[in-house]
Amino acid sequence: MADGSTDFAFTSAVETATAAVWNKVRSRITPLEWRLQAPLIAEINRLKAEKNAVILAHNYMTPEIFHGVGDFVGDSLGLAREAARCEAKIIVQAGVHFMAETSKVLCPDKRVLIPDLLAGCSLAASITAEDVRLIKQRYPGLPVVTYVNTTAAVKAETDVCCTSANAVQVVEEVARQFGVDRVILLPDEFLARNVARQTEIGIIAWQGRCEVHERFTAADIAELREAWPGAEILAHPECPTEVLEAADFAGSTAAMNDYVIQRKPRQVVLITECSMADNVACDAPDTEFVRPCNLCPHMKRISLENIYEALLHDRYEVTIDPAIAVRARAAVQRMIDLPPPASPARYDLVKARHHVDVELI
Repeated sequence: MADGSTDFAFTSAVETATAAVWNKVRSRITPLEWRLQAPLIAEINRLKAEKNAVILAHNYMTPEIFHGVGDFVGDSLGLAREAARCEAKIIVQAGVHFMAETSKVLCPDKRVLIPDLLAGCSLAASITAEDVRLIKQRYPGLPVVTYVNTTAAVKAETDVCCTSANAVQVVEEVARQFGVDRVILLPDEFLARNVARQTEIGIIAWQGRCEVHERFTAADIAELREAWPGAEILAHPECPTEVLEAADFAGSTAAMNDYVIQRKPRQVVLITECSMADNVACDAPDTEFVRPCNLCPHMKRISLENIYEALLHDRYEVTIDPAIAVRARAAVQRMIDLPPPASPARYDLVKARHHVDVELI
């Protein structure tokens, strides 16, 4: 192990205990890798039962984590909802720090662990609570919608949170509730621009960006179409608007997952973080995945080894100032309390190809 304290072997008992996982991930993980990973998976799952713990695994986790030890898997909205109704005493967040904070905000009486304290987020780091307070002074009376990819301190300054799966729904509902025709949507510039093309509500945006999605370009899409003319291209709404304009489908990670599982395209490209394709591929064996790979260095700080050590040593616990947590919880809860859409929201590509200005702060 990473701490040198224990040596797990690939025994017949481990092989039996992890057989179902291996059958699912064997197309994405080599047998040599599996002999190292399977003992850890078996031990992590044993520790979870012993300690009454669950693991929330984001779509951008690698397959051995996502399929091997994740109790609840999916996008940030789905994980937030699971955290809110989870009955376990301990939550281990297989994701980044803002996700662990969101779990703690929703579950103040539970212990929330993050396996690596340096698993951050460029988007969350792009804005502070003081920034939001200044924005509210500049635009008094306008509601603030904040993407969940933000710190608890930022959420505490917010009227309601959103994710890429429900951003249009949240913007339109909060505008209706406040009786306004403009909404502040923070901090992702590209999400805000793409939402603006889906609604009649005016959008005031911040200049934050995800370091994974901002690197994709329309030229990338053109090259993919030339190399794989039969591939269907699915883009995440954190990508630049030019990427959505060139895609065949745009939606949240949950919407992309559903698209592949339900439509079963022969070839597909997921314009998002690399591990998403690997995880969906495990459930879509008849689809060929073309992988234009942009890795999230923060997500990749989470490993089986540090998940095991987090459970074994109860580290690293996420704590939030109670005064901040109460206010942040209200913003997240307002999002959760909205009626969920019948299916994960997709972005209308006809609307996505029409230019709509946002007011950029």
